[in-house]
Amino acid sequence: MTPQRRQPLVFVLRQRPVQAVLLGLMSLTATAAHGEFRALDDQRLSQVTGQAGVTIELETRLSMDRLTWTDEGSINVNGIRLSGQNDTTLDNLKLTLDIAGDNEVLDYGFSEIARRADAGQLDASDPNIADALARYKLAGGYGKQFQDGDLVMHLGAIDYGDPTSLDDYLHAVDFELGVDSIETTGSEGSTTLFSNVLLQGYVGPTDLVIRNGGTSTRTLSNGNTVSGSELQLETHFEITNGQLNWDNSDLLFIFNFAAVGIEGLQIHNRRGNDTEGHFGMAYARANMARGTSAASGKDGLSIHDVEFRADIDMPVFRIGPQSIGSIQFTDFAITNTNMMVYGH
Repeated sequence: MTPQRRQPLVFVLRQRPVQAVLLGLMSLTATAAHGEFRALDDQRLSQVTGQAGVTIELETRLSMDRLTWTDEGSINVNGIRLSGQNDTTLDNLKLTLDIAGDNEVLDYGFSEIARRADAGQLDASDPNIADALARYKLAGGYGKQFQDGDLVMHLGAIDYGDPTSLDDYLHAVDFELGVDSIETTGSEGSTTLFSNVLLQGYVGPTDLVIRNGGTSTRTLSNGNTVSGSELQLETHFEITNGQLNWDNSDLLFIFNFAAVGIEGLQIHNRRGNDTEGHFGMAYARANMARGTSAASGKDGLSIHDVEFRADIDMPVFRIGPQSIGSIQFTDFAITNTNMMVYGH
């Protein structure tokens, strides 16, 4: 009697955890009572490892009565609300998660604009679109190239509307953020810093990357040492209508803006010399990692390579009950900024 050939039991553990689990389950169902382990070379792995990550379609409304940080006194953020504009559901959000392979190109920033322009759906002669093509069209696809093991989260829209309409793309995801008040409390009572905060606008492409740098470190320009494994945030957004009361607070620890009210606030990037590549949206980025201060030797959270670029319009700027006119900032930029945060 010819003995029955045993089916091999194959475990595949690569950069795609979901696919690895599914493949493991399928191999188990086809396995006889006894199994054997068989190594897979890179060629065979490339044939069985999936190339798609996880996609999450999201709609939500978030509210929080109070957020409190307590030390000797406390800071309270009261009445936090996040939704779509006019208190509707925040929807049409799509979050993709991928664990990159070596030099893999994944969606990032305005890569969707580059993809459409390359397909002839958008005018490549437009300076912003030409910049997107130059920046995000790569040999392996559209987006940004990553290292093996990097976790890449890209936030965009489920439905961008007309593929030939740039306006539809930029206004695909609207949001509204409200805060009733921000106050400090202590033994002598409480002081309101800001109140009646309301921001309405649109969310552009937003990316959160956890870089797999292992145990490596690097030195920043200020001498601080930071981990090579870091969290990187990059986002584009636009505020179309905002307001707040600046009840009692200092700006940059110098100017006190007590009893200031701002209405019709807009934050964008449509004027000045640094508009190219931003499609009229404000831009912000920051990297975060474990770090050591060169000045104090303290270990803490390093927030580094911080950058912010925007134009800011305040059409109604009140001091007390009276408006003193309008204020505009053009090419407002925060650059070369590093911080080390630790307890004392």
